[in-house]
Amino acid sequence: MRALILAAVAALIAGPALAGPVTLKVNPVDSDGRVTLGDLFDGAGAASNVVVGQRAGPSIVFEAGQLQSLARQSGLEWANPTGLRRVVVRNAAVAPATASTDTAPAAETPAAARPVPVRAAYGDRVISRNDIVEVAYEVGGVRLTISGRAEGNAAVGQRLAIRNLQSNRVIDAVATAPGQAAAGPAARASTQQLAAR
Repeated sequence: MRALILAAVAALIAGPALAGPVTLKVNPVDSDGRVTLGDLFDGAGAASNVVVGQRAGPSIVFEAGQLQSLARQSGLEWANPTGLRRVVVRNAAVAPATASTDTAPAAETPAAARPVPVRAAYGDRVISRNDIVEVAYEVGGVRLTISGRAEGNAAVGQRLAIRNLQSNRVIDAVATAPGQAAAGPAARASTQQLAAR
């Protein structure tokens, strides 16, 4: 019996440390380009330093199922209670203090209304072609976000086309910050504020 107990203890020590259930951080960020489980989850414990991705631009997008699998491999259990589809992790130096998760698609423009990609001066640009950008659509106090790929360069306040990564449709948006854009009424308001300056 004693040998069985010792074998079970040895197996537990050799396997990943089981930290149990974890909670996704409201605004996951990283500071060095190496995204770890500790950057993503509260309560990651011994698995906090496990690297799960490399952020090359202002942000990196993970599919929720992919995150669940990566967490499980390190002994963590994330239930995804709100049914998120994607999680965006941003550079801590430029991340806004808002939630970074994708729950629903923003309004999209028909193909005929696509804007011509904007060419911004390099020094002014906050979004570059092929950057992954979070697009916010806010109306009536409800905020929806999607992740997309920039089809051009833009400075704050400039319009640009963003291709939705899920539907492959193009969204007419306005750059608001590095890796951030707005669509719908918020985009119009942002453009009007800059024009009034």
